[in-house]
Amino acid sequence: MKKIRAVLIMLMISAMLLSSCGSSSSSSKEDNASQSQSSASEKKSVAKDGADMQTKDKKMPTRNVPKNGTKINMYFGDTVIPGVLNDSETAKALIAKLPYTQKVSRYSHDFCGVTQELPYDKDSVHYGWLNGDIDYATDAPYFTILFEDEESSEQYGNQVNIGVITCELEKISSLQGEYDVRIELAE
Repeated sequence: MKKIRAVLIMLMISAMLLSSCGSSSSSSKEDNASQSQSSASEKKSVAKDGADMQTKDKKMPTRNVPKNGTKINMYFGDTVIPGVLNDSETAKALIAKLPYTQKVSRYSHDFCGVTQELPYDKDSVHYGWLNGDIDYATDAPYFTILFEDEESSEQYGNQVNIGVITCELEKISSLQGEYDVRIELAE
């Protein structure tokens, strides 16, 4: 009986994590409608607002690499995903922790994992992402690397962009499973 109860608890926890990272939105249509109506008078901030973007090469991240950013490597087993972190408060807090290991799992459009809380500027919080973004989601908190579905991403809020990967999107989107990702400064 105790084993069954433990398995049920683990399944419930797994379901909660899956609904928050990379799968469909957990709020109902009624919640979304009321949220849209209440915020109709105020413009919501989205990932593309003021972003330096490229749109010619769909194989590469949409966001251009931040100038004067901090180069990192993220090790997914034997696969290295290079990236550049920006100069946001959140990115600087993550940089201070490097080298750092983050557990992530593959979801429909990202690799995501619950992480330690990081500081963030409330003005940096937005809806959606650009393909290739490295984000911190303030609602869990989550560390996430997003590689597709930017065109439908504005339904997801609580995002803070902290950087971008610098390789073809397929290099990360072709990976499957769970990883203990080692994040280090690049040499």
